[in-house]
Amino acid sequence: MRKTIIERLDNDWKYILNACRNTVNKGNSKKDTVSNHFKQSIMIAEHSPIRDWRVAWKWERIPSWVSVHFCRHWLGFLHFVSTQRTDRTGVDRNKKPQDTPVNMKCEANAQALINMGKVRLCYKAAPETRQYMEDVKATLYDIDEGEVANVIVPSCIYRCGCPEMGSCGYWKKFCEEHSDIDFTDIRSRYKAYNDDFKKSHSIESNL
Repeated sequence: MRKTIIERLDNDWKYILNACRNTVNKGNSKKDTVSNHFKQSIMIAEHSPIRDWRVAWKWERIPSWVSVHFCRHWLGFLHFVSTQRTDRTGVDRNKKPQDTPVNMKCEANAQALINMGKVRLCYKAAPETRQYMEDVKATLYDIDEGEVANVIVPSCIYRCGCPEMGSCGYWKKFCEEHSDIDFTDIRSRYKAYNDDFKKSHSIESNL
């Protein structure tokens, strides 16, 4: 069962397309739909109009210490966490354990999700935190926003190599298991990672 509850989705791809067209002095598109190829390409390229794609979600009863990890992110990311103040709850907050459950509402644009995924999907991240980040990615597949879910990857996949001071070993394992792909091709690299992800999370998606 997913932990991520989607509360709002602003995915006006036509507006994003026209914002892109405006930057190269072109008028608005006359087409009614936006191709998956464009969606995938703009997300991989990370051009500024992707910041106009936004999603808001809620996590109920997330451990307080895990919520703190996500509160570290701020650029393009909003978070609203239920208070533990003694005067609001009637319980001495100084006596509450770090895993006290809180409710957390979040809002992020696509660029923020990409940035957050790089560190929170990494196996050097706390397992509990990584599970919540994985749940966001899986939920985006569930709501047919695979073009965005596909670009939420850990740093090693993003950079084509581990940037950490001490590697967890995932990148080496990934390379060994996918020795048949061209690792310098970002689409091939992302596809191999996402195929593994969807398989491990029982996700059916053609994107």
